[in-house]
Amino acid sequence: MKADSWFKFVYTFSIMKTLAIIPAYNEEESLAATIEELERVAPEVDYIVINDGSSDGTRELCRARGFDHIDLPVNVGLSAGFQTGMKYALRHGYDCAVQFDADGQHRPEFISAMVARMTESGDDIVIGSRFVGNHKHVSARMAGSSLIQGMIRLTTGARICDPTSGMRLYGRAMIERFAKESDFGPEPDIVAYLIRHGARVSEVPVQMRDRTAGESYLSFTKSIKYMLSACVSILFVQWFR
Repeated sequence: MKADSWFKFVYTFSIMKTLAIIPAYNEEESLAATIEELERVAPEVDYIVINDGSSDGTRELCRARGFDHIDLPVNVGLSAGFQTGMKYALRHGYDCAVQFDADGQHRPEFISAMVARMTESGDDIVIGSRFVGNHKHVSARMAGSSLIQGMIRLTTGARICDPTSGMRLYGRAMIERFAKESDFGPEPDIVAYLIRHGARVSEVPVQMRDRTAGESYLSFTKSIKYMLSACVSILFVQWFR
């Protein structure tokens, strides 16, 4: 790393206290590798695992390995689990918080670029985008993503290339908003709502891996329902919040 790049890297993290919020539901098989990679590649980023009422050995793994974690007594879903992480971030004075998957799909080497963008631009949300400068491959899920992209463009004027990316960095104002608002989840319809209410959102290119183990929140059927629900929410529901 060149001297000027290294200085910029250190300066960015010296002024931005960053937390990775890692929702985990039955992620016993992949969680340890995810945390180990995060600690190795991005040691300047703190983390908190939100064990969302897992029925496998996720809780025992966190305790045995000494991972920073919060155990939820029952499965409450991604939105409530993520909000728990945002409450933790607010209580502990973090400047920004990144939503980070427990299954190894998200790559920690891209967090620094997201934080740097937020530091330089003052944006409220920075999305780690798989599709900045790249075309989406043809599939039902990508068709749904393109539909959501169109709905956001129609209702906000903003062009978000990867609206369904789960790797999003939120600034301090957003941390407070998510921690205090009811029914506020890390979803495209909420991003659209925030854009319409003045939040500044940008994207930086990232690469992601395929899930290799564990249990996803979204099956194929749930993914279709999710896409349709997000579009309905963007077009109608969020206007009445």
